[in-house]
Amino acid sequence: MYRNEPLERYLKDAAAGTPTPGGGSVASLVGALATTMSSMSANFTIGKEKFKQYDSQLKRILEECAKSREIMLSLMEEDIAVYGKLSSAYTLPKSNETEKKLRSEAIQNATIIAMEVPLKATMCCLYILELTRELADIANPNLISDVGVAGFLAEAALQCAKLNVEINLATIKNQSLVEKAQNELSQAEKKAKMFFKEIQEKVQKTIKG
Repeated sequence: MYRNEPLERYLKDAAAGTPTPGGGSVASLVGALATTMSSMSANFTIGKEKFKQYDSQLKRILEECAKSREIMLSLMEEDIAVYGKLSSAYTLPKSNETEKKLRSEAIQNATIIAMEVPLKATMCCLYILELTRELADIANPNLISDVGVAGFLAEAALQCAKLNVEINLATIKNQSLVEKAQNELSQAEKKAKMFFKEIQEKVQKTIKG
């Protein structure tokens, strides 16, 4: 829907008084932007004689960043689609008990699907942080600030995606599913904080020489 359209259209629609694109979609877009900065840093390093020993490692990072970018862009649009289905569920009739039951079930099913999209985004952002952490040790020092930007963007995207998981979990009645998702979020956040801290420490150390 948006990925082949001008960026200006996405920004305009995201700013408008309409439900979509919303926070979940924007979180995925930010995650995709994080991969661009990691990729740029790797592209300015690979093939250089000084960093030749890291070429195979950099090639893998570039491939994984490209895959992650594709995932994030897909989730950016998928978030819009699932929100539309959730909104439709809320418009179902509720004039009698049967309709109320069917409507409630439809809302629950749609909410679970709507929760799963930002959960996938959260986990992808964690992986982007992991790749960026690896890159921080081997990237061309001239590009270290871009590695830092990738880290900030990936961490921000993860936190934004996490919020969108949590807002959906708040209305899901399946407690075992809720607890499983909450545990996944907690573990992801712990790892993300570690990767982010290590990235920024390496960035600052390199900048200060």
